[in-house]
Amino acid sequence: MDDQSHGKMPLASSRRESRGPDLFSFIECAIQTRSIAALFDLLVNFASNEGFDKVAYGALSCSNERRLPEYLPPPPTINFPSDWCQRYAEQEYQAIDPVVRRTAMLPRPFLWDELTSRYELQPRELRVLREAKEAGLKHGMSVPLFGSQGRSAFVSFASPFDDADPQDRMAHLTTLASAFHNAVAQITPPLDESCETDIPLTPRETECLYWVAEGKSAWVIGQLVNVTDNTVNFHMKNVIRKLGAANRTNAVAKATRRGII
Repeated sequence: MDDQSHGKMPLASSRRESRGPDLFSFIECAIQTRSIAALFDLLVNFASNEGFDKVAYGALSCSNERRLPEYLPPPPTINFPSDWCQRYAEQEYQAIDPVVRRTAMLPRPFLWDELTSRYELQPRELRVLREAKEAGLKHGMSVPLFGSQGRSAFVSFASPFDDADPQDRMAHLTTLASAFHNAVAQITPPLDESCETDIPLTPRETECLYWVAEGKSAWVIGQLVNVTDNTVNFHMKNVIRKLGAANRTNAVAKATRRGII
């Protein structure tokens, strides 16, 4: 009697043993697919054969917003657990998610697990990673992508399996992500030349915004940059206005996706 008969989840390694069509087949299928939803289903199918059946794709439409819009994009380009997506949106985790922040800075694919060993993460960042694991995203990796006409995007792959090894599958998953991104570019319209320009934040406003993103209070920021907390609040009001944000947390999220901080 097999594991499924006992109600146990199969190991990622056993899934990889029966890997489906090769990467060339994916590329051949992708260039013949004419809808984003169908392309995403194709990507999920091939990624599942690598042991990573949870996928998220976020694309940009404006080169000035050169990194990430929101980490969790709308359907049909994400199949993360729905409860996790809802909590992520409600808590505005995109403003503190270390995966988002590193995807915005690193020009190479990276493992989520390496973030805790390579960087000094804050408690709130560690909380996002911990809750993601609890939601079933046990191991994952993200691939920053850059294409023609300033098209920037990312693909994240995650697995619910404890024994999943994204390092072992990184080359294949990166190739899948790149081929998918190129296929998306072929069936989406050219970038709008009326893209909004860079937000003209002053150096002091950018500095204050950075420290807000790090979780510092107005008083602490004032001590760090040698101004009063009232001055910090003044700068942050300007930041919120310029970014068209609802509040400070929303301003951090908007600035993160534009690559301002």
